[in-house]
Amino acid sequence: MPDVILRKTVLCYEEIFHEGGPIAQIPLLRCAILGIIKNPFAGRYEEDIQFFMNDLKPLGLEMAKKLASQLGGASNIEGYGKGAIVGEAGEVEHGALWHVPGGYAMRELLGDAKAIVPSTKKVGGQGTRLDVPITHINAAYVRGHFDSMEVGCSDAPRSDELVLVLVMTTGARIHNRVGGLAAKDILGKDGLR
Repeated sequence: MPDVILRKTVLCYEEIFHEGGPIAQIPLLRCAILGIIKNPFAGRYEEDIQFFMNDLKPLGLEMAKKLASQLGGASNIEGYGKGAIVGEAGEVEHGALWHVPGGYAMRELLGDAKAIVPSTKKVGGQGTRLDVPITHINAAYVRGHFDSMEVGCSDAPRSDELVLVLVMTTGARIHNRVGGLAAKDILGKDGLR
């Protein structure tokens, strides 16, 4: 089994007070953490890669804990998302290895959040940016929490690397007003409503 070789982590933190409308008393906080690791499958086709998801689980939990800490603790988190950027010597399927360790780490940390963790992935070179989708942690249909956060790192991914991303937020878009299911009306039974 290959080791998880972490080159570095990157934290991106935002405090959003307004987007042209009234200034909020309490800003929306959005934070992303990027874990940049060596891709053990770069440069070749490997039939059996699923086992690497288990190897990534400790990294996923460590990243989720750091991320929640930046936002004042797990109890403050209302939105989440995940993603991966695969270096050019890899394939998009290598980014899919992050689905379980990234998503379940956040759900576990947040008290068994109900909603599926939205995700995106792509192959790209150094400096590639990724728009990571965000939804409410307990109900995917909460329209005010439909959001995204652009992430990236100037020197990653190198061709033989993976950039693994987690994103968390403390609430809805700062001036959300397009209706739909509100966070206060969530039943939280099925992860949708």
